[in-house]
Amino acid sequence: MSTPKTIDDINLLGGHVALDLVNTVDSRGDKWGPDYLVSYPDLADWALRVDLIDRSEHASLLKEAQAGPAAADVELENAKKLREILHRIFGGEERDAAPLEADLDFLSSACAQGAARQKLRAKEGGVIWTHVPPASMTDITFRIALSAAELLTSRQQRRPVRICHGRNCGWLFLDLSRGGHRRWCSDKTCGSATRVRKFRADRVG
Repeated sequence: MSTPKTIDDINLLGGHVALDLVNTVDSRGDKWGPDYLVSYPDLADWALRVDLIDRSEHASLLKEAQAGPAAADVELENAKKLREILHRIFGGEERDAAPLEADLDFLSSACAQGAARQKLRAKEGGVIWTHVPPASMTDITFRIALSAAELLTSRQQRRPVRICHGRNCGWLFLDLSRGGHRRWCSDKTCGSATRVRKFRADRVG
């Protein structure tokens, strides 16, 4: 029997951190789940994988979550709420659907709070935005929101976010292929499975 996947080994195929957050739900087709964000440590581990936080921040956030489990649960639910909002917003791009005003309001509020946790600092001959230390449990959601807003407002400079056509998948991804006709989150997984099913159906037919 195969070992179930965890947040530490799920594929990162979205091409953007906001889409990889949406894809922390394994299937979004006829069936939904499993959800790989079971606890706040799962969220922190994922954020470390996608470089939203560094190792020092990761250790600090895990310590904070252990000291305040109720607050950690609230922040996990906030991240999941943002995840579903981003799924609706970016999932609608393929059919050119306008985002819901309530979803944009939530994202705007998270961005405003995230921006308040940033400051300008000189670095390597220039000036960059950096995050205010120490890291807070709210920072992961805020940083995702800021990154998602950048992707959303770049809509005229990129292709629409696509939805994987694989059975029971529904993952979101940026189509960076040369021809712009990518159909699956991964050709090796959903693409291969789709071709196998088609081959078997053709043989039976």
